Amino acid sequence: MHPARLPPSVKRVTDSRFWASFHYAFQGVLYATRSQPNMRVHLIAGAIALFATLYLRLERVYVAVIVVVVVLVIAMELVNTAIEAIVDLMTIAHHPLAKVAKDAAAGAVLFVSLGALIVGYLAFYEGVTAAGAQVSAAVAAVPRNLVFVVLVITGILTILAKALLDRPGSPLQGGAVSGHAALAFAGATLIAISVPNLLLGLVAYFLAFLVSQSRIEGGIHTFREVALGGILGTAVCLGIFLLVVHR
Repeated sequence: MHPARLPPSVKRVTDSRFWASFHYAFQGVLYATRSQPNMRVHLIAGAIALFATLYLRLERVYVAVIVVVVVLVIAMELVNTAIEAIVDLMTIAHHPLAKVAKDAAAGAVLFVSLGALIVGYLAFYEGVTAAGAQVSAAVAAVPRNLVFVVLVITGILTILAKALLDRPGSPLQGGAVSGHAALAFAGATLIAISVPNLLLGLVAYFLAFLVSQSRIEGGIHTFREVALGGILGTAVCLGIFLLVVHR
């Protein structure tokens, strides 16, 4: 049957399963971030690399390369965490093959990380060389990738905060920091500082406020958690904007 012709009850179940799959996936990311120090290192390194693409004003093709290697390293770390969990579940006593499985998975992460370092070096070197005087002169124009990088870094820092603070959740549901508020206020701040229009800036912040208020009314977050998310998103946006545009 065509999806548009499904009964409302079936469509609701399908939609709930669809969103639940995202929730479970983010729970896996949060578990790996809490339990694996290397995962936290990879997330921080990824945020730094993305920020560097803005600071050096790399062309979009080099930004895409950096995004791919960052995603690949984080994905391999998640696979490594899953393999370790399965091995621990299946083995009670120490077994040589269990060690082999864990070592091989860690080796895969190591090789991908080394490859990411090499690709990152080549991408940054070629990007800086190609930019030439544009990089050295630090053109004041807002980089085309500013919005994308600000939102991604805000998301990464939100995941880290949710994983490390007392009340973990997922980026879509609950936690000690509201991810919705962080992203909403990061976007509002981007609009406010990029467009010289007071009314448009006020509208953007009003919409961010409504997003945050909906999280409180829904019982998903407290006022403190929403406030922390708003502060995080605003601070990340302002910090990156000042460092990149007004350096």
